[in-house]
Amino acid sequence: MSDSKEFSSFAEFYPYYLAEHDHPVCRALHYSGSLSALAVVVFCVMSAAWLWLPLALLLGYGQAWIGHFFFEHNKPATFRYPLWSFMGDWVMLKDWLSGRLPRLLADRHKP
Repeated sequence: MSDSKEFSSFAEFYPYYLAEHDHPVCRALHYSGSLSALAVVVFCVMSAAWLWLPLALLLGYGQAWIGHFFFEHNKPATFRYPLWSFMGDWVMLKDWLSGRLPRLLADRHKP
């Protein structure tokens, strides 16, 4: 799909999001980034060490963007669709943890 595509719902956006995350290393870096960011947020909440909160953004987006620039060779969807891309990160992580992602990726390649 083209970057000029406009989406009317997250359900319409998510297949595009998955297409932008075709490389398994890119997806693995997203999972690692999301889980690392979540760990930092939990740490900040539990310890009230709020100065560490920006580390969550650095770990989350840093790892994801490495995946895009060095493995996927595309521009992160965050640049054009920040909210839906953020949601997509967590839905993709949930789909991976639940074992649902391989089927979604296979369905995406069907004619």
